[in-house]
Amino acid sequence: MPLLSVEKLIKNYDGVCALNRVSLRVDGGTIKGLIGPNGAGKSTLFHVITGMERPNSGKIYFKGKDITLLEPYEISRLGVGRTFQTLQVWGNMTVVENILTGMHKRLKGGFFSSGFWLPWIKRNEEEALKEAKETLEFLGLLGRWSWPAFQLSFGEQKMLEMGRALAMKPELLLLDEPAAGLTPAEVKKLAEKICKIKQFGTTVFIVEHHSSMVMEIADEVAVLHNGKLIAEGPPDVVSKNSQVIEAYLRGKESDA
Repeated sequence: MPLLSVEKLIKNYDGVCALNRVSLRVDGGTIKGLIGPNGAGKSTLFHVITGMERPNSGKIYFKGKDITLLEPYEISRLGVGRTFQTLQVWGNMTVVENILTGMHKRLKGGFFSSGFWLPWIKRNEEEALKEAKETLEFLGLLGRWSWPAFQLSFGEQKMLEMGRALAMKPELLLLDEPAAGLTPAEVKKLAEKICKIKQFGTTVFIVEHHSSMVMEIADEVAVLHNGKLIAEGPPDVVSKNSQVIEAYLRGKESDA
């Protein structure tokens, strides 16, 4: 049974079909890549999977459970984390506080118990801070843990957003254009981190315009074009698909 499965998803916007009977699966313990030109429906698919948008028809299953009509917070609690195409960090909060916000669903203290500063609450917060710093060390940001997030470079902020999603301890991590705006050196570092995330046991589903990076790190790649899935399979097979070459790869040689 796949970790994530979408079946015949249709999503329309004012008569435009953004997703046209899209079906695909993401197996546990893998990196799944999703590529395609602008407007292909990639981010729309992520929005639908995470409950931010409702499909017109079709089904979404996570660990065999139908999540099609669940709210985003319910899907998150089941073990699905994500980043966004548009950078979203809390600029006036410190770097470590940004990571801690990703843990709020896992922390045990509520308003009443926290107000009384019970010993177990203090231990819980100390453990969370230790874990947050470990996440920052993994991302190469530990030396900036007390900085306001807005003082980080753009590439560091992208890493921070991924770290906040990782702080949720998701079984499935959806990354929406994580390499957008990064330098070649930062893209290489990002690819290395994503591979390590997989080694740690988290399944990764990544939407990315850097097709060369996706082809390098993904176990499987799916390709969307005009809302339709036109190819799916191992990178070496997909890269030779005539429809893919025509619709996407030929026009993206500059990404290599």
